[in-house]
Amino acid sequence: MVQRYVAIGDSTVEGLDDPDGNGGYRGWANRLAEKLTEVNPGLLYANLAIRGRTSDQVRADQLEPALAMEPDLVTLVAGLNDLLRPGYSLHETMTNLQVMHTALSSAGAEVLTFTMPDLTPIAPVTKIVRRRLLTYNDALRVLCRRTGATLVEIDREPICADARLWSDDRLHANSLGHERIAGALAESLGLPGADSSWRDPLPALPTPKWQNVVAAEVAWLRNHFVPWLMRHAKGVSSGEGVTPKRPTLEAVTASG
Repeated sequence: MVQRYVAIGDSTVEGLDDPDGNGGYRGWANRLAEKLTEVNPGLLYANLAIRGRTSDQVRADQLEPALAMEPDLVTLVAGLNDLLRPGYSLHETMTNLQVMHTALSSAGAEVLTFTMPDLTPIAPVTKIVRRRLLTYNDALRVLCRRTGATLVEIDREPICADARLWSDDRLHANSLGHERIAGALAESLGLPGADSSWRDPLPALPTPKWQNVVAAEVAWLRNHFVPWLMRHAKGVSSGEGVTPKRPTLEAVTASG
């Protein structure tokens, strides 16, 4: 039975883009915590993740606070921000992850993570980092076998390439996407009531008109891709000034 659950990582773990209705983000980690409380109402949960953080920043800023909480379950997802940077090193990213996996498991925590889906069918421009993503996933598989971490391979499920699970920025899951991820993690933990339904496909949609496709691409470039390029050119992180949404262990309410 999980008594203390801590989530660490980047925006994926923080919960973007799954609004909680109160100006913050819910996310799959909150949703998983809610499922865990159905087994143990006394569960304590903390979420130290911050958007924009690279694996070395997660290691430097979140690992020790997480260890101090003496968790028995830790979800750790980091590295996507690494591979989006020009100086990306797979070796350095995996070294950071290995240090965190080892430290957490040595302290008695189960480490739970997942692979990243290939989003080129949704955002063709991401093809420029597709090779990095695929090698990241393969290296993560090897790492988890070595450290004993539990790995959920969501990248191998066709549903993960359905645009209806992703927000307008095509990088973060939307509420439905976060719900599916939480379902995948709950199944991997063998929680009561969890099953494989998170893999179920959504109803088929008619083929969109080419005019609508072009308009959507232009809107995405204008509203998301160009601002992202400009921000990174200036060296500004999306996480500047952002603090963890649940910095301490707390009981979980019905709304997460």
